[in-house]
Amino acid sequence: MKPVVATSEPAPKTPPVADRIGERLYRFDGGLRLRHNKKIACRDPVARPALPAELVVPMRQHSGPPARPCVAEGQFVLKGERIGEGPERGAHIHAPTSGRVTSVQDRPMAHATGQPGTCVVIRPDGEDRWGERTPFPAWETSDPAALRAHIRHHGIVGLGGAVFPTDLKAGAATVTPIHTLVLNGVECEPWIACDEMLMREQPRHLVEGALILAHAAGVERVVIAIEDQMGAVERALAEAAAELGGGRCRVVKVPTVYPEGGERQLVQTLTGLEVPAGGYPHDLGLLVQNVATAAAVRQAVIAGEPLVERIVTVTGHGVRHPRNLLALLGTPAAHLVEAAGGYTDDAARLVVGGPMMGYPLGSDAEPVVKATNCLLVLTTGDMRPPQGELPCIRCGDCASACPARLQPQELQFMARAAQWDAVAALGVDACIECACCDLVCPSQIPLADWFRYAKGEVRRVSSERVAAERARERFEAREARLERARQEKAERLARRKDKLRDEAGRKRQIEAALARAKGTKDPSAEDEA
Repeated sequence: MKPVVATSEPAPKTPPVADRIGERLYRFDGGLRLRHNKKIACRDPVARPALPAELVVPMRQHSGPPARPCVAEGQFVLKGERIGEGPERGAHIHAPTSGRVTSVQDRPMAHATGQPGTCVVIRPDGEDRWGERTPFPAWETSDPAALRAHIRHHGIVGLGGAVFPTDLKAGAATVTPIHTLVLNGVECEPWIACDEMLMREQPRHLVEGALILAHAAGVERVVIAIEDQMGAVERALAEAAAELGGGRCRVVKVPTVYPEGGERQLVQTLTGLEVPAGGYPHDLGLLVQNVATAAAVRQAVIAGEPLVERIVTVTGHGVRHPRNLLALLGTPAAHLVEAAGGYTDDAARLVVGGPMMGYPLGSDAEPVVKATNCLLVLTTGDMRPPQGELPCIRCGDCASACPARLQPQELQFMARAAQWDAVAALGVDACIECACCDLVCPSQIPLADWFRYAKGEVRRVSSERVAAERARERFEAREARLERARQEKAERLARRKDKLRDEAGRKRQIEAALARAKGTKDPSAEDEA
């Protein structure tokens, strides 16, 4: 046997995750390959519709508590002027155009719950006059905290759907240092094309916004993820990234599999790593933002313009001229449909979002908000004919399609039985409501609806338990406080008795001393006799 000879050469090291993101792509569990219908809305450039007669601007356009209106009826506002004061962990709301505030009242708004909310109603003056715009000069050498404050001041939230305040996400305290910003340009819903058109028409703005976000978060690398079907987008972004990014920014194509646009699925595709249960991508050193968010950040920093508009895809077989429109926030849906040629004769349903994760609007008078990426008009032929729900046959197709690796059939059994502890234990919070299970279920069971309902019930039960625990703690604290008060009172009474007893004894001693001095008998002795 030959002796082992020591060598001074170091063993080859595996490159860190930051250096190999996108070099090899991985496959997440489940998912579906859906037929896309994006091209019909991408035939024309993004257009700006005419000003509507009225803008209805909801105060709830971000995750968390709504903003507080800071204007009054009759007040004149300029475009970009703040009309809603965001909470501490929220975002400000700004006037989409110049005009007069006609009312501040509850109105129906585009939200999955269908609940009305406080809105500022503005009648445009037709001049679209900007107020004061405040760019952020020399952002490359600025303090990241000051840059994040500027982003918050301009009302920027995530435009991929979650509408979480961008400044909070970029400045979140993390155990693992953030090393890479991932811009999510993967639109996996079959009809939505607003981000694709943004990347086609404004690649430089997007790359600039990405670099600004990277500086605000203290990140060195930027990866822009797009679908492998976006050839024109890849060329435009690659040129902008090479010119502006200085080697820090690159474009990665990923397979077009639904729901790869979900940040957890995208992270797994790019890195092969799974976001921990209950965790976030920043636990892996990644910050994920939507491409439209980056473009909005660029406008806030370079142009000094707050978030008052966004690209909305108006599409579907129920609209005559599908296209992408640059819509002011607060524009009624009906106005955008009209700008896209109006409804067809067989239009049957108006949906916000895509056919998989979208929700129907109660009325086309409801306004566009920061989260509105698509208005989909379906015809009767697009919708599955109503069928009775059948019993689950335990085929397992829902589990095979689930990208979160859940057991949908077990979850819906427990949800039907209102076994909320079991539902929570089965991981319902990991459900991203992608509706893959709905689409493949042969029994027509509305699984995603059940899980959406179950998540709400689990949160309700959890909050009730927290409230009950706090009530128990308050009761026990009150009882302890009363017991302490009783003990303190008893101690005070005991001390008072002792004091009185001591005073009576001293009085007798004084009387005895006086009696002896006078040569008389001790009164206390007579009392004792």
